Amino acid sequence: MVPEIDQQRFAEAHAAGVLVVDVRNRGEYRAGHVPGARSAPLPDLPLALAELPKDRPVHVICQGGGRSAQATSLLRDLGYDAHSVSGGTAAWLDAGRPTVTGDGSGTPTTPEEK
Repeated sequence: MVPEIDQQRFAEAHAAGVLVVDVRNRGEYRAGHVPGARSAPLPDLPLALAELPKDRPVHVICQGGGRSAQATSLLRDLGYDAHSVSGGTAAWLDAGRPTVTGDGSGTPTTPEEK
């Protein structure tokens, strides 16, 4: 069973500066992602491993939870303290939380501002 973190606990961890890895494809990421999330599309995740620390939790997010569960399983098998974000970016947006568009960190906007 892949460990998951619910949206409320994820929002609290995010506010505290947790590492977030977004495993959606680059187009999905550019269209809107959790502020501060690193892009590492699922097929390219093995290439990003050198940049991921093993000494702190990694929260993995996708659109709805399927790809993040796969990535979390892989990361845990490799010794990472990884957790899949339940509901993914869709649930993050549904809760009215801010996102960033493009490839960088940018300025977060809420769904109402789009």
